[in-house]
Amino acid sequence: MPSRRIVIDHLSIGVSDLRASRRFYLAALAPLGFAELGEWSEDARDVAFGPDDLDDFAISTKYPVGGGGHIAFAADSREQVDAFHDAAIAAGATDNGGPGVRTEYSPGYYGAFVLDPDGYNVEAVYHEPLRRS
Repeated sequence: MPSRRIVIDHLSIGVSDLRASRRFYLAALAPLGFAELGEWSEDARDVAFGPDDLDDFAISTKYPVGGGGHIAFAADSREQVDAFHDAAIAAGATDNGGPGVRTEYSPGYYGAFVLDPDGYNVEAVYHEPLRRS
């Protein structure tokens, strides 16, 4: 996989039901190597997720629910994208585009999309290495 510069340090989104969204993201992000990392603040209104103590993503009742946002999580393989989609659907997500190649975005783009409990468009994407001739 090509190396990428990190462009976002962290992201927190507003959710209407912390318990339901926590269950959803815990299940949907597990195939990508994310775990629940605990609360971001002392008031118990948010929960952070990430791989290996990197709490880059959080859900919170402190912020309004947007429902129109798009979040794309990086995957390390097509299999992770597939597992994300399966886990998200099993956790109650609505399918918004099953796993597949999407060359309209870029060559080697493999992604899957679901809508979370608040309507956010959540994606797992794997960028396949391009073959050089």
